[in-house]
Amino acid sequence: MQYGLNWTYYLGISKLGMDYSYAIIDSDATFSLQLQMQLQEYEDLYYTGCAGDASEAVNLILKVLPDLIIVNLSNAPSEMFGMIAQLHQYLDKIPLLIGVAKTKALAYDALKSGFFDYWLLPANEFEVRKTIFKLRKQLPKEKLPTTLCLKTYNDYHYLDTNEILYLKADNNSTDFYMRNGEKISAYKTLKTFENALPKNFVRVHQSYILNTRYISKINYGKSTCSLRNMEDQLPFSRSYRDKIDELKALLSKNAIKTLN
Repeated sequence: MQYGLNWTYYLGISKLGMDYSYAIIDSDATFSLQLQMQLQEYEDLYYTGCAGDASEAVNLILKVLPDLIIVNLSNAPSEMFGMIAQLHQYLDKIPLLIGVAKTKALAYDALKSGFFDYWLLPANEFEVRKTIFKLRKQLPKEKLPTTLCLKTYNDYHYLDTNEILYLKADNNSTDFYMRNGEKISAYKTLKTFENALPKNFVRVHQSYILNTRYISKINYGKSTCSLRNMEDQLPFSRSYRDKIDELKALLSKNAIKTLN
């Protein structure tokens, strides 16, 4: 079923939402993976990346601007504290910092450097949980609606963003393709919705925005993406290749890996 009404007004949805992003600074990939697994139970936390040394850490933090940084102070602590001091040169507000170490020896230095919390390794489940609750209290985030409202005259049409598969530009209008097979047309440009939809919507082409929750396959050879329960493949363009690379990395990190 297609709706072709002349929707003339759009109520935006912020990209923020209830999620807290975090990054890990540690040269030990095993520890990083273990910590990610431990934090998976917290649905409002999402992983943005890991850096192995101070230089990589500064670049990563300035790139993704996480809410939370978990720093392993066991190796090269002076380098890690120097990295935190360096961030003050570039950021008006430093993300919350959690120091982790094998002993309490660095706890005082961490406190003086403005760390939010300090964990002893291996990270205790109860201590982690207390920190996450303190994080939520320290950085409360407003629960925002996931409903998109399209209005024309006295008519209102509400779309659940979780039910949107993808958006396609059609000249100066935008078609919404829904999970139930409906196509709903809105007379606004794709750019309007790109700037307002939740963060799981990613523009991959001049004409397409995809709901990344439904991506089942990325084909670099054909420059296409496949969505679950959909036969058609949607193109991505070279100018949006960096978005596809970031998406592939994120999906791969959260996937179960098998050996060939």
